[in-house]
Amino acid sequence: MFDVVVVGGGPAGATAAEDLARSGARVAMLDRAGRIKPCGGAIPPRLIADFHIPDSQIVARIRTARMISPTQRAVDIPIENGFVGMVDREHFDEFLRTRAVEAGAERLTGTFLRIEREGGTTAVVYRDKASREERRAVTRLIVGADGARSDVARAEVPGGDRIPYVIAYHEIIAAPAGGTADYDPDRCDVIYDGKISPDFYGWVFPHGAQASVGMGTGIDGVDLKRATAALRHAAGLTGCETIRKEGAPIPLKPLDKWDNDRDTVLAGDAAGVVAPSSGEGIYYAMVGGRVAATAAAATLASGRVKDLQLARRLFMKEHKTVFRVLRSMQDAYYKSDERRERFVSLCHDVDVQRLTFEAYMNKKLVKARPMAHVRIGLKNLAHLTRLVPETYA
Repeated sequence: MFDVVVVGGGPAGATAAEDLARSGARVAMLDRAGRIKPCGGAIPPRLIADFHIPDSQIVARIRTARMISPTQRAVDIPIENGFVGMVDREHFDEFLRTRAVEAGAERLTGTFLRIEREGGTTAVVYRDKASREERRAVTRLIVGADGARSDVARAEVPGGDRIPYVIAYHEIIAAPAGGTADYDPDRCDVIYDGKISPDFYGWVFPHGAQASVGMGTGIDGVDLKRATAALRHAAGLTGCETIRKEGAPIPLKPLDKWDNDRDTVLAGDAAGVVAPSSGEGIYYAMVGGRVAATAAAATLASGRVKDLQLARRLFMKEHKTVFRVLRSMQDAYYKSDERRERFVSLCHDVDVQRLTFEAYMNKKLVKARPMAHVRIGLKNLAHLTRLVPETYA
């Protein structure tokens, strides 16, 4: 008998399991072993601090971000007063799962099948990986952290079967030591080009001895592998060894409801919490896991199922405005190559660079520079109304 069964052992699920175990709850974490989510692997300083990530998990420290336009113009944005950490999800996720177990969570390895309720008892039914037999984990509450196409969300939460998403694909390759003319191990490249992705972007992200090269799209018929091959060619990485290839859906919009008014609350991709425009998910997944744990702990203590609503309420209180701004940016600039060209031009602006990375690093909109916000607003309006040339810097 568990207080909470967490379905999924990615950053959201592992964080929820660890937090709940540290609070004294009896927790089981059900995870499918061997799955690695395709991910650029970027984590901001706030995540490193808030979730106590050790240096051993940081495989690269990024000091510059390069934005590349459809006409191959490149804008380099220095990351002032810090760095963006890079992690390899193969090792990072397992580190988080191990930490949850060390905190007291019980690890179950298998595939989620369904939730059964009978005779006043709730159980998570799963297929055990080792025995291939169905097993039941009886529990009071469930945290669904099983990804963008969450079986828990589809079965339990209104709208859980209708989350919009893009498909992300990447290849982990052996990176050339010291870099090349077009690949810098201290720089993340973000490629805004309709030939690579007609509605999102491509990336080349260093991972120390390895690199992640990939792209995302929500449009059917786009050849993800061909686009990734083009990215590798442009960066001089065609001849590098391919270590693994991965693809998965990335949600684009948080669900309007994260719980079922009964015994289940969602977290991470299952709740749709990936940042629009950037596609950033690790930080928001871990925050989602933390607020889900907070809501579950409150429900266990009070006996009130309405306390499960705390998860979405706490998350949106801090991050709703950022998500709204990023959604507006994606809707405005990702719809055509002309708009992408203007977006990269806008990235030349020092105000844009500073405020963007201050917001990214600290995960909140910067309010201390009101005149900078005014200038950015005017420049943004000028680009969207074509009052300035595409190549305006």
